[in-house]
Amino acid sequence: METWLVTGGAGFIGSCFVRIALALRPAVRVVVLDKLTYAGRVENLADLPDPARFELVRGDIARGEDVAGLLSRCRPTRVVNLAAETHVDRSIDGPRACVETNLLGTFELLEAIRRHLETRSAVERERFRLLHVSTDEVYGSLGPEGRFSEATPYAPNSPYSATKAGADLLVRAYHRTYAVPAIVTNCSNNYGPRQLPEKLIPLMIYNALEARDLPIYGDGSNVRDWIFVEDHCRGILRAIEAGIPGEQYAFGADSEHSNLALVDGICEGLERIRPARENAALRARGLSSYAALKRFVPDRPGHDHRYAIDASRARRELGWRPETRFEDGLARTLAWYVENDAWRRAIEAGGDLRGRQGLAVRGAVG
Repeated sequence: METWLVTGGAGFIGSCFVRIALALRPAVRVVVLDKLTYAGRVENLADLPDPARFELVRGDIARGEDVAGLLSRCRPTRVVNLAAETHVDRSIDGPRACVETNLLGTFELLEAIRRHLETRSAVERERFRLLHVSTDEVYGSLGPEGRFSEATPYAPNSPYSATKAGADLLVRAYHRTYAVPAIVTNCSNNYGPRQLPEKLIPLMIYNALEARDLPIYGDGSNVRDWIFVEDHCRGILRAIEAGIPGEQYAFGADSEHSNLALVDGICEGLERIRPARENAALRARGLSSYAALKRFVPDRPGHDHRYAIDASRARRELGWRPETRFEDGLARTLAWYVENDAWRRAIEAGGDLRGRQGLAVRGAVG
């Protein structure tokens, strides 16, 4: 049975990819290496399809010996690197964690893979693939027109996106210099079940249900291209099986929404499945609608205005396309969070993840 190693596989996107891989590839065994910090949660890996083909190992990609040991023991044919610090606001308050995981961690992973492949047969080296998952934030910010593509120059504007950009370039360099068969993918904003409450969509859902304020940065006009996490994970699967080493593929859903429109959509969706008139917390505040909780707050430093992805290459060369309409994906996401409050309680047992972050250098950016 073929073994795939997924780093960061207990996170939001990682755990979704594990589910997709186990469900769609019955001849594959999946081994997850995860540091199991606040973002990597064993709760995300509950109820997996065919858990007999799954193994979870606690470890850190920034520790080369952790990676080297697994490569030697499992001899995977595929490595999918999803290990990353991903919260922009956290990276503003404390950039070191992003540097250590996103940049140094990717370096240690690449070094371990390079040395591992030197000991393998020509056939094994030919079959091996590394897929490094990145973000559209490495490209910086767009104006009102245009979209990012694989040819867009990098122009990161936050510590998070800068470390992801550096990691992408390291992967490229290891392919060119050491012939590590690596592929890079960049994706627009993901949403769906099991995303941490510090991120926009789950933050708004939980705050609304508890009648807490819905904080919207600036005037809410910042625009993102939203993709359902399962569609992204199917893209990762296609890229690691059909992608060409040394190449880059961008995934997006052509689904742009301003932050304000997104929050309005969440409020409307919650009204359908958990009407405001039945919400005791709202009544206690003297409010009759979720939308009444909206509050505009100071923007974060260096906030990119708009992202959008041109995914035509992935559609053309990988035969991939998003399958989930935004309205359907958002409805599924809302229903999951409403129905799985035990997951939130477990996640927030160690502390509330919904407090405002990213203000450490307020005033440093004009």
